[in-house]
Amino acid sequence: MISSKVAPGEEEQGESPSKVELGEAEEQREAPLEGQLEAVPLDEAGPSWTTGPPLERLPPLGQEAPPPRRCHTNCLEAPLSRGFQRFGATVGANPWLFLLGPALLTASLGTGLIFLPKEKENLEEQYTPIGSPAKAERRFVQGHFSTNDTYRFSASRTSSETNFASILVVSLANSLLEPEIFKEVSKLDQAVQALKVVQENGTQILYQEVCAKYKTLCVPPNPLLFSWQHNSSLNLSDLTFPIHNTPTQLIYLAGFFGGNVLGQMTGKSQRLVESRAMRLLYYLKTEDPEDSERSQAWLTHFLDHFNDMKSSLTLEEIEVVYFSSLSRQLEFEATSKTVIPLFHLAYILIILFAVVSCSRLDCIRNKMCVAVFGVFSVAMSVVSGFGLMLHLGVPFVIIVANSPFLILGVGVDDMFIMISAWQKTSLSESIRERLSNSYSKALLLEQINDSITALGKNLEM
Repeated sequence: MISSKVAPGEEEQGESPSKVELGEAEEQREAPLEGQLEAVPLDEAGPSWTTGPPLERLPPLGQEAPPPRRCHTNCLEAPLSRGFQRFGATVGANPWLFLLGPALLTASLGTGLIFLPKEKENLEEQYTPIGSPAKAERRFVQGHFSTNDTYRFSASRTSSETNFASILVVSLANSLLEPEIFKEVSKLDQAVQALKVVQENGTQILYQEVCAKYKTLCVPPNPLLFSWQHNSSLNLSDLTFPIHNTPTQLIYLAGFFGGNVLGQMTGKSQRLVESRAMRLLYYLKTEDPEDSERSQAWLTHFLDHFNDMKSSLTLEEIEVVYFSSLSRQLEFEATSKTVIPLFHLAYILIILFAVVSCSRLDCIRNKMCVAVFGVFSVAMSVVSGFGLMLHLGVPFVIIVANSPFLILGVGVDDMFIMISAWQKTSLSESIRERLSNSYSKALLLEQINDSITALGKNLEM
């Protein structure tokens, strides 16, 4: 048997083999050979091409590796951000090109504003779909059921809106079915038909020239009033509704009288006891473009002088209101004309708000001039956009005159985002680098913001 004990002299001369080997190994680990790189602990070394980023390193033994990513959520954001970053670098490298280029482009596209329409717009053409089924069906009806407003006009056969003037007469008493009230209504009717327009060349436009006719007579504005004017002995207290039968003709009253009180049945109609309101409808020629233009001139004169005419008649028994086929169009134009003068005031307030918001006590970080040019850039975009559309022949609708307010709000919002991104860049970087970093974040955020806003508006519609 071999003993494991060692003599005392031998123990002093050397250490055990295991301790010697461990000591040499530690010395080799602590003092690397010449020409070799010093080893650095993994926690201090950080990511390298051999180990990879910390998230991609192999997990310690005994732990399971996380599942690899199957999809990336920045598949759209990353290329857009890189594209905007390159664009910002291009702008920073060529500032004069992007300063003078938009100004010249705005000046050239702004010439399209000379094509702004001066004539009155057609509401049906501007606000209804071009190829709608309703218009196709109307063309079918017009092709098979023709009308002629110069000889055989019939209001029930009209398939499109005609030129007309409507007057609503309301009695101050319980009923207007009295001879005294009919005399006032008749006086009003005669005053309306006596209106005439004097054109610039001296020619006159009379109501009898522009009224829609049945055979040789103008279509009466109210059939019962027309019958009473030709037969003042007509008994107004013995009328039937909706059709009144006289020895010579049938008078259709539905649609011309309102606030009715009906009595007992008389055949297929009922006795008309009381009626509070009456309507006068003056139909004018519409089919021929020249006749329609003359009719609209008469309607404009009617709207301009009706209040003066009503005051001169001194009506005591009735109240009168009026409406015409041009009223909606004139209201649209009046609304836009009242808003446009406020546009200058809105621009001044927005400029002041932008300047105050971007002002700083530090002259280096002060962005007052940037805010002024940002608002001015919005104005240039409005001129360029409107001018381009007019050059392409897109019809101008008066209601879009209010759109610069919306464009101004979106443009100033984007300007604030750009300034915020610029102020987050480092002052030690060059202009090109700062613009590149600003565009990569700000323009992407603006596009997302505008897209979400447009999507929300479309969903509301």
